[in-house]
Amino acid sequence: MGIELPRIQYSGRIREVTFGSKRKVTIGGESCYPFYLFEGGMPNPPRIAMEIYDFTPEDWPEAAMEPFRDVMHDPTLWARKCIEEYGAEIICLQLEGTDPNGMNRPSQEAIEISKAVADSIDVPLIVWGCGDEEKDAETLRGVCEACEGRNLLVGPVLEKNYTRIGAAAIAYRHVVAASTPIDINLAKQLNILLGNLGVPDSQIIMDPTTGGLGYGIEYTYSVMERMRMAALVQQDDMLAFPIVCNLAKEVWKVKEAKISEEEDPKMGDPKERGVAMEAMTAILLLIAGADLLIMRHPEAIKKVKGFIAEMMDKEVERGG
Repeated sequence: MGIELPRIQYSGRIREVTFGSKRKVTIGGESCYPFYLFEGGMPNPPRIAMEIYDFTPEDWPEAAMEPFRDVMHDPTLWARKCIEEYGAEIICLQLEGTDPNGMNRPSQEAIEISKAVADSIDVPLIVWGCGDEEKDAETLRGVCEACEGRNLLVGPVLEKNYTRIGAAAIAYRHVVAASTPIDINLAKQLNILLGNLGVPDSQIIMDPTTGGLGYGIEYTYSVMERMRMAALVQQDDMLAFPIVCNLAKEVWKVKEAKISEEEDPKMGDPKERGVAMEAMTAILLLIAGADLLIMRHPEAIKKVKGFIAEMMDKEVERGG
């Protein structure tokens, strides 16, 4: 006697958002919980962006630097290597060099770098600021103008700067990543504010912010899970947006990803450890509901792509 699995009928649906110009990518559109294809649909599988930086990082562990060491001095070369050698479908330019508490590079320099990278690639581009609301407002507004028509994804957009960046996104036709500090109510509030400003629903993606494995991932998971429940079961339209997770920088900065085998032999091979930590963080976020991941190491990305492919195939078979 066969066993029939119980199936939930979801009343909500996640919006679809498209960004990119020469080549476009669409995320979102789910009518079920992540990979529950026996209950609904995931018309657009989760996507992965490879990150590059606007300067040569000096504090990365060797395992993270090794794949890119020959191109880290030039963001355009770095981006092309990610695409041509590692098959990147999306590039994320991290503008960490603009951080007032760090290198404090001028916004105009970051704008020029962003434009150069955008002109040198044909895959969609994400431009991510340093997280300082004033510096990002200045920088990302300029990036939006300089890259008019390229349909970038720009972020993080915060409650303190959403009017300035949101207005630029409307004027120059870009998608925004609405970023809030791991809180479902704050995320909903910022989405409402962006909508009231005039940013179309098709130009909003949520960034709930995240921690790495062992550093707050369980809290992020819980909040993302509640967002998906609210959108799909409770028909909360203000939370029915795709989710982006900028996870690589969180994973590779922690001591467990940096410590050498000589310093702590029981930790094992540092490259294997770092790759595993990034891949495991990414997979947890996918299960929680992430639509777009920003990752770093090619081997971690390969593992996560394999997971996505396997889950989609298996769930399609079960649904059939």
